[in-house]
Amino acid sequence: MQMSDGVIRKLWILDAPKYRDHLLRLDPVSRHNRFGGAVSDSYLRHHADVSIGPASVIHGFFADGILRGAAELRRIGARFAKEGEVAFSVESPYQSHGIGSALLERTLLAARNRGVRYLNMCCLADNRRMQQLARKFAADLTFEFGSVTGEVVTPVPTPMSMIREIVADSHGMAVAVFDAQSRMLKPA
Repeated sequence: MQMSDGVIRKLWILDAPKYRDHLLRLDPVSRHNRFGGAVSDSYLRHHADVSIGPASVIHGFFADGILRGAAELRRIGARFAKEGEVAFSVESPYQSHGIGSALLERTLLAARNRGVRYLNMCCLADNRRMQQLARKFAADLTFEFGSVTGEVVTPVPTPMSMIREIVADSHGMAVAVFDAQSRMLKPA
């Protein structure tokens, strides 16, 4: 499995069932790391139902049309706050293949273009993968009471950064439409 074996695109409201199914497929350790503790299936269903909307931007990694990883960006505070947070979930067989890095790169671009200057990544103190990812993107790490917060400062948006996001979104949409058409035309 390599990052090139899939596609990253923004999730749309119609992707809520795919996001729910992805979260439900997470193994207990990945669930614990994503949500900072044990969570029930009903919690995950509710989270997926309310997560996709105007208050967040979620990018997903799709392999063979199935959502296998996600990065969820939310502002902290008011609608135009300069601070946000990102949370990741990648299914166990897809971890350590560059998917988290690719998701974070796309999330940083989205944060930048929305005026989010300070992006926080919180994780448990024993979540070494997340800390390694944060360090890769030059996050300033703070350790407190069994948790770690990484803060990345994003550059100001530019016309070129806006175009990069538009091109990435257009590519993601085209791939999703092509994939859906291909699946409909496959013999049963």
